Amino acid sequence: MDLDRFLLTNQPLWDRLAYLTRRGDRSAARLSAQEIDELVRLYQRTASHLSYVRTYYQDPALTTRLTGLVASAGAIVYGTRSRSLRAVGLFFTATFPAAVWHCRRFVAVSALLLLAPALAVGAWIGTDDRAVEALGPPALRQAYLEEDFEDYYSSQPASQFASQVTTNNIRVSFFAFAGGVLVCVPTAYVLVTNGAMLGGAGGLFVHAGQSGKFFGLILPHGLLELSAIAVAGGAGLALGWALVDPGDRRRKQALLEEGRRAAAIVLGLAATFTVAGLIEGFVTGSALPTWARVGVGVLAETAFVLYVVVLGRAAAARGLTGSIGEEPVEVSGDAGLKRLRAVPLP
Repeated sequence: MDLDRFLLTNQPLWDRLAYLTRRGDRSAARLSAQEIDELVRLYQRTASHLSYVRTYYQDPALTTRLTGLVASAGAIVYGTRSRSLRAVGLFFTATFPAAVWHCRRFVAVSALLLLAPALAVGAWIGTDDRAVEALGPPALRQAYLEEDFEDYYSSQPASQFASQVTTNNIRVSFFAFAGGVLVCVPTAYVLVTNGAMLGGAGGLFVHAGQSGKFFGLILPHGLLELSAIAVAGGAGLALGWALVDPGDRRRKQALLEEGRRAAAIVLGLAATFTVAGLIEGFVTGSALPTWARVGVGVLAETAFVLYVVVLGRAAAARGLTGSIGEEPVEVSGDAGLKRLRAVPLP
């Protein structure tokens, strides 16, 4: 192909790459996901064009031009990837904990809706013979106490079991979150029923004098798992309450704001449930002594609470509310000092 034809064929491609590069150089947030993909493709093709020109045409002007274009576009391509990694880091160090911290009062209500039925049902079944008999035939209850409950945690290979329970827990948390949009009622139902089922199982073991066995199998993963469910429920309650009492906001605006924050919570909880699932799959049913298994659960729960409280409070102090698309930026303040504030991404 002669040089003139080569230029005519590829000039539109180079012009488009130059345009996207100029926009991306000002701010990668100005480029949509589709435009970023296009930028990467054009960068790769132009880099091959540069190699071709150097080999076959040896045109100094064209070589210099394409070298500059490839260098500028490459800085955007790799800079965008770097910013993506920073965005992930920002999400887990600021956005997610800030979202949970912002919803802490709703999380407290959610925890109450989950744990109060568990304690009430557990105490009832643990102390009432008639309530125990209503759970099922004696042989069925005995099998559950002696074999079924414990065997459940070693019924599958650890990795498969961990994956299964993680998926189930994420599903439960999603229902607890999504139900909030119906004025909190489905969220409250999910929390209360799950709490009651937990209390029923615990009460049966307490009545049989085997409470140590129950808590030894529940606490390793259950502390973190129940905390995550309570947080998901809190996000759902906050979402529903935005419809009931939007304050000085319009209901549509309130729902949008709480929805962005709730979305951050759900995404962050996926990682939390993954950790809880790994503990349930590899620790709960393992041959470790009870104190070691429970210790793992206590450590995981302590780490999660400290993570949310410490980082969430710090992020809130910088103005972050936990909404998806929010990031801290540095601005000038009085006397030349600098502070951080939160601004939505375009």
